[in-house]
Amino acid sequence: MSTTQTPPVLAAELAQAWADIQRYHPELPDLAAPESLIGESSSACGHELSFERLLHEAVHGVAAARGVRDTSRAGRYHNRRFLAIAEELGLDHPEEPHPSSGFSLVTLTPEAKRRYRPTTERLQRALKAHSAATAGDTARSFRGPAARHGSSGGGVRVKAVCDCGRNVRVVPSVLAQAPIVCGGCGKPFRIPEVVAAAS
Repeated sequence: MSTTQTPPVLAAELAQAWADIQRYHPELPDLAAPESLIGESSSACGHELSFERLLHEAVHGVAAARGVRDTSRAGRYHNRRFLAIAEELGLDHPEEPHPSSGFSLVTLTPEAKRRYRPTTERLQRALKAHSAATAGDTARSFRGPAARHGSSGGGVRVKAVCDCGRNVRVVPSVLAQAPIVCGGCGKPFRIPEVVAAAS
C-alpha cells in the first residue's frame, strides 16, 4: 500500500520544491509533470534525483522561458548560456567544461545551500521514504519513461568510445551526468559526433 502512495507524495514534494524556486525566480514556468523527474531518476540517474538536480532542471526551464538555447548535441552538451543561468539560480561549475556534457555537472553554491536548506531537507526526507518504500517491490514501483516506452522513451543506447579504441553502449543522458572512464587508458568515453548525428 505504501508503495503505491509514495510516488504521489514524492511528486507533491517535488512540486513544492519547484514552487520554492519560483519564489526567487518568477519567470520559471510551472512544473508540468513531477512524475517525469521521478521516472528519469529511476531509469537513468539511479539515486541522482535531488534538489540540486531539480535546480539544474529549473535552469533549463528558465532558459526555455527566455528562448535561450542552453544545450547542443541532442541536449547532452550544456553550454555557457546554460552556465550563466545556472549561476543566477545558485549553481556553480568550478572546472573546465567536460568534453561530452559541457557544464552539466553543476553544484549548489554555499548561498543557495543556505537559501534552500528547508526545501532540501524536506525533499531529502521524501526521497528517502520513496526509496525505502520502493526498494523491495520493483515490480510495482514507478520505473520511468525509458522502462515504460523502451527506446522511444529516451533510453536509446549509442556507441561511446575512448582514446584507446574501446567502446561501450550507453544512454546519452547517463553519460551526460558524469564521465564514464575507460579502465584501459583512463580517458573518458565520449560519443563521436558522427555517431551522435546518425542516432
